[in-house]
Amino acid sequence: MSFVGVLSIGGLAVAVAVLLSVLSVVNGFEKELRDRVLAVLPHATIYSRQGFEDWSDLQQRILTHPEVIGAAPVVEGSGLVVSDGQMMGVAFRGIDVALEGSVSILPDFVAGDGLQALEATRYGALIGRELADELGVGVGDKMSLVLPDVQMSLAGPVVTTKRVQIAGLFRVGADIDRSHVFLNLEDAKKLKRQNGIDGIVIRVEDLFAVHDVIQEIVSEDFTLYGISWMRQNGNLYDAIGTQKATLFLLLMLLVMVATFNVVSNLVMTVDDNRSEIAILRTMGATPRDLRVVFMVHGMVVGVVGLTLGLLMGLALTWSMAKLYELVSGAFELNLMAEYFIRYLPVEVQFGDVLVISVASLFVSLLATIYPAGRAAGANPVEALQYDV
Repeated sequence: MSFVGVLSIGGLAVAVAVLLSVLSVVNGFEKELRDRVLAVLPHATIYSRQGFEDWSDLQQRILTHPEVIGAAPVVEGSGLVVSDGQMMGVAFRGIDVALEGSVSILPDFVAGDGLQALEATRYGALIGRELADELGVGVGDKMSLVLPDVQMSLAGPVVTTKRVQIAGLFRVGADIDRSHVFLNLEDAKKLKRQNGIDGIVIRVEDLFAVHDVIQEIVSEDFTLYGISWMRQNGNLYDAIGTQKATLFLLLMLLVMVATFNVVSNLVMTVDDNRSEIAILRTMGATPRDLRVVFMVHGMVVGVVGLTLGLLMGLALTWSMAKLYELVSGAFELNLMAEYFIRYLPVEVQFGDVLVISVASLFVSLLATIYPAGRAAGANPVEALQYDV
């Protein structure tokens, strides 16, 4: 019985620890997508069907919206970067260095004075450290940027190619480190052979209210339209939320399986103490009293298992990121290469701890009903006769 009792507590503790750790990792992915990836990329971009020649008036009008934090011009495009035989497909963005900090946290991840160098360098570029490592280049080196823009010449079709100098490096820790190149706004316009910008990127207070903000901005001018972050990353955000709910339900089944040990422990306790139960009945204990005793016993097992599980889960969660770094560094693994971030994020939320605690205690309470009912329904005469 002692072994089964320890086993029931240990099984519940392990189940709770696994549930808390897994949900904390999912929370970490959701937080990093919201606070890092979506803070570097624009929340929304306002475009014009007639093009932008003078965008300053529209920018000032957008900034008057109470939900808009910042607005800045952008020139967008895609192409290939080539260096020493290495070739990578990228998206490039022409940015206004002075205004970029109002719409993005990219300046927080640029090493040294990379932004100032970008502004001062003719056809300079900011690239991620991951892209720089794959191309084998560094600050001051040059690479070729090839655009999918074919021009006809006397020699035939010619693609647009420009040698750009790497002015600085950034490391966000996300997929953007290998997929994006940032240029000076004026250089990007010259590279695309255009006088105006492609759009105005905006940053809003509430990510999930961005559609309403866009509608209010474009409603005054039918030539304008907007695209929000949900078009590019909304499915990913929804998938994380769905995954969290699914994992919670699946791992709660693990908690329920662990409570089977609680049931077996209580049933064995009832069977082993039938004579004591009968004596209590003869001394005046009612079936309700016995039912309460065994339900309290089962709840004590549940509380102890839950407490140990939460402590184990918190310890595992807070050490998980460092363990991942140690294992990845020791064995030169890159397990997060296929994800939108390159590290293992974790975040413990009080709401999850509360839900896990309530759900685990509720399941433990349900597990006590049958054994407690069995103890309450025991016949004292038969129990004492059998014992004698």
